[in-house]
Amino acid sequence: MDQAAHHAELRRLGELLRRVREDAGLVQADVARDLGVPQSFVSKYESGERRLDLIELKEVAGALSVPLVELVSAFVADSNR
Repeated sequence: MDQAAHHAELRRLGELLRRVREDAGLVQADVARDLGVPQSFVSKYESGERRLDLIELKEVAGALSVPLVELVSAFVADSNR
């Protein structure tokens, strides 16, 4: 995967995580507090500036009260559109 396509995928994941967060009625500071990280951590992964490994994504899913498999399924479904 070339760098531009990779960055586009990171942005797409960040947008999904932002939508899920907003649908849950949470702000970035709420998620950051649950994760024990600065609000900028949440901002950076939502903007695609920061990558999340699988362990971090699982923790984010927990903070959003969404099963990890549901997030992954939504991401894959969105990429198939």
